[in-house]
Amino acid sequence: MKALQYLNKYFYKYRTQLLLGFLITVIARIFSLFAPRLIGNSLTAVEQYLQSENPDSEAIQRVLLVNILIILGTALASGFFTFLMRQTIINVSRYIEFDLKNEIFWHYQKLTQRFYKNNRTGDLMNRISEDVGKVRMYVGPAFMYSINTVALFIIVISYMISIAPTLTLYTLLPLPILSVTIYKLSRIINEKSTLVQEVLSKMSSFAQESFSGIAVIKSYNLQDKVFSGFDDLAEDSYQKNMSLVKVQAWFFPLMILLIGCSNLIVIYVGGNQYINNEIEIGVLAEFIIYVNMLTWPVAVVGWITSIVQQAEASQKRINDFLKEAPEIFDGPGVTKEITGTIEFKGVSLTYPETQINALNQINLKIPAGSTLGIIGNIGSGKSTLLELISRLYDPTSGKLTLDGVDLKQYKLEELRSSIGYIPQNAFLFSESIENNIRFGSINASEEEIIEASKKAAVHENIINFNEGYKTILGERGVTLSGGQIQRVSIARAFIKDPKILLLDDCLSAVDTDTEEEILKHLKAVSKNKTTLIVSHRISSLKHADQIVVFENGKIVQQGKHLDLIKIDGYYKELFEKQQADNSK
Repeated sequence: MKALQYLNKYFYKYRTQLLLGFLITVIARIFSLFAPRLIGNSLTAVEQYLQSENPDSEAIQRVLLVNILIILGTALASGFFTFLMRQTIINVSRYIEFDLKNEIFWHYQKLTQRFYKNNRTGDLMNRISEDVGKVRMYVGPAFMYSINTVALFIIVISYMISIAPTLTLYTLLPLPILSVTIYKLSRIINEKSTLVQEVLSKMSSFAQESFSGIAVIKSYNLQDKVFSGFDDLAEDSYQKNMSLVKVQAWFFPLMILLIGCSNLIVIYVGGNQYINNEIEIGVLAEFIIYVNMLTWPVAVVGWITSIVQQAEASQKRINDFLKEAPEIFDGPGVTKEITGTIEFKGVSLTYPETQINALNQINLKIPAGSTLGIIGNIGSGKSTLLELISRLYDPTSGKLTLDGVDLKQYKLEELRSSIGYIPQNAFLFSESIENNIRFGSINASEEEIIEASKKAAVHENIINFNEGYKTILGERGVTLSGGQIQRVSIARAFIKDPKILLLDDCLSAVDTDTEEEILKHLKAVSKNKTTLIVSHRISSLKHADQIVVFENGKIVQQGKHLDLIKIDGYYKELFEKQQADNSK
């Protein structure tokens, strides 16, 4: 149970409720003991009545009536405290589930891009849902029934020893066999539970990717192949689950068998003791009731053990991700206000996953309030430059400063709250268009949203939808065109009104007229803002204060538009080609 020790902090956090639940459990079990004792007393009273030479029928009736009333009262009290026990302990399990899911989700958000490139979304989802669900069963039902079982065993067995120690010893003979059986089966369940959770993660990832790429699957007519792949995973899941439940299926029959053996021992040994006048008939009846009272707790030991082993396997998987250390850390913080002067000093970046040298010895200064245009071939390092500024990655070597201060000195919140980033592949959430734009400024008014949309040249499109700004988008914004997705994403950045604007080829899906309109608004929006525009279109960059041309992670050309079109190289060639295309 090493992996489950991680949960100790939550047990400590809710120690008051758990301690209260423990006390309530003990009280409930004490009340449950009254019935067997009173039944035993009643049988002994009846036996004495039958053997009496002058039986008093009214007296025996009074005894039986009083015993029945006490049994009913204690049964109701036991039921009430059992209800309180469930309410106390099961509620705590829900609190821990809530806390653990929040901890995992918050940790996910702190992890860097490398983590998400190396792990599948379905696996991430499975650990925060299915695995946490298994753990909740441990901190809730398993914990509750464990306390209940231990309390019942201690109280019942202690009482049994006090009234008939020899009979109690014989009754408990099957318990060592039970312990060894549980130990052996538990280890097997742990191993098989891990395999079940792993294949479930694979199924979740496969299904998630299939749903996300359904358009590609249908266009290439791959439905049968994809179904076959999922069917293979489902079959693997079926086999592993069946292998697990076959082991789990041994628990209850073995528990019931051992309880049955205890009953036979009570009847045989207790019967002989009664014949020899060593115990009363009521004691024999009590023991049979006690043994059967222990039937469910003993039988549930197997179920508890199964839950604990599955929770151990799940918590181990959760711990693997929780132990994953973020590579990007908060700095101590910078007190002065950000103005937006960015400088790269010999900056290089090599991606650890692929060992690709994305940037190589970049030296570049971008004055506050200026606009930098960035152009180059695919894979030349343009997007990487923007990712470094928002600290999605840190440089492998060199230094990147903002207003003369190393970027690592800033707290991530203060840095990123000053940046409006429009990625190359714009992402929209399955929310209303209004809320997607509002992600840029949570408290933005409806008027501000409309104004930002107008500047992004998407307002006219939005008001033509049936629900207007209230229109709910499909996953990743699939209900919009590529150009509309880009423009909504631009509106989201505009409404943020940041000190630094990063536009990563975000006009590639719009036509020339729309591009001109957005650029006209961008010029007004970016006034006094440091703006970096990545594009493959010269028309998007020609008004920039300076332009850099990237090739293989290096800056090969730098200057203004009018200067670069006079120099032989990539920029001039691209400009002439695009001029020729536009004149056709």
